[in-house]
Amino acid sequence: MSRLIPAPLLSLSLFALWLLLNLSVSPGNLLLGAALGILAPLLMAPLRPQHAHVRRPWAVVRLICRVGLDVIHSNLLVARGVLCAGHRPPRSAFVHIPLALRDAHGLAALSMITTVVPGTVWSELALDRSVLLLHVFDLEDEAAFIEHFKHTYERPLMEIFE
Repeated sequence: MSRLIPAPLLSLSLFALWLLLNLSVSPGNLLLGAALGILAPLLMAPLRPQHAHVRRPWAVVRLICRVGLDVIHSNLLVARGVLCAGHRPPRSAFVHIPLALRDAHGLAALSMITTVVPGTVWSELALDRSVLLLHVFDLEDEAAFIEHFKHTYERPLMEIFE
């Protein structure tokens, strides 16, 4: 069965998405949705990365909550920085962050986190994955920012994936 449907949750999601987008459960849409749900994962299976092994599920929950709080806090800081730019312009900077995280899934999650958190932009990752270049909207203390980044995001991701 796993050869026919290598990713059952993905197949079910594609089927449901097809029906939702078409707002119809006609026999033709059911057939097309089922075909899409079965064929797309089969054709894309060679492109799928290795499965991630989550070592500590509660660390995932803690990280999601922490990122949510950081998104709210960073939104407020960026809004303040934009509104007060006439009085005190933001001190934008590129920061080189040494990384101990090497897992591809962890690095992908780290890139998504930096994309979601306002005020930070993932700029470049060294070829050997040892240094991340990050652009920060308003940087007060580089050493404190690096320590916060590593403690808040990198360590939990290492705990989860490595």
